[in-house]
Amino acid sequence: MFARITECTLKSEKMDDFTRAMHDEVRPILQKQTGFVDEITLVSDVNPGQAIVLTFWSSREDAERYELQTYPRILNSLQALLSGPPTVNQANVADSTAQKIGPRKNTAA
Repeated sequence: MFARITECTLKSEKMDDFTRAMHDEVRPILQKQTGFVDEITLVSDVNPGQAIVLTFWSSREDAERYELQTYPRILNSLQALLSGPPTVNQANVADSTAQKIGPRKNTAA
């Protein structure tokens, strides 16, 4: 399992618009992507305008395909809500209590 961690700073008073866009516009696009597993949007209650979007993928290759083919279109659609470019980090999922999210299983015997 592989994760993309996208950190965003939103324009003032755009948090509700951002969470609505993530749910209504972005999530349906993500759900159509090969290897997509789950998406979690976090919004800070300490730092107004800060949001983190976690997306989980079956493999690094699936996440990289999304990064090249689909993410630019999503970023463009959210541009009016952002106060600057987001930062994206990636990580292997080592452990999770979520049903669908967990470490990649080694299928070699």
